[in-house]
Amino acid sequence: MLLRTNSDNPDFSGLTTELDIELCRIYNTNPADYEEYNRIVNLPTVVLAYENGLPVGCGCFKIFDQNTVEIKRMFIQYHQRGKGIATKILKELESWSKELGYSQAVLETGKGQPHAIKLYQKYGYVITENYNQYDDLKISVCLKKVL
Repeated sequence: MLLRTNSDNPDFSGLTTELDIELCRIYNTNPADYEEYNRIVNLPTVVLAYENGLPVGCGCFKIFDQNTVEIKRMFIQYHQRGKGIATKILKELESWSKELGYSQAVLETGKGQPHAIKLYQKYGYVITENYNQYDDLKISVCLKKVL
């Protein structure tokens, strides 16, 4: 089951904490290293996935510019991967973005997450130049899509 909610939802907070731990493991960093980029507050566009009443995945988007949203904080618990949950969340985020009048999406992921890059490319995202805070991050991979 998918739920449209906001960043105040405690299930979102719990899942993004798990995401931060995983990213620190992958990139050998500390949560504080990227906290300013990963902190999500007062955001009304969060999608949560549930299985058997438990939160198993999340994603959200924020306004990037007048035509574009930025997909953020995509995460599926490890034991839930391979079930199509990420696809469902991504499609829901894209649908919601289009409902609100946006025509493009951008996102950032990392070179240490090849499965994420493949997922986004499978659904029409193409690699683009790194943007904003990711300009100088050599581990970053930025992607975009016309919705």
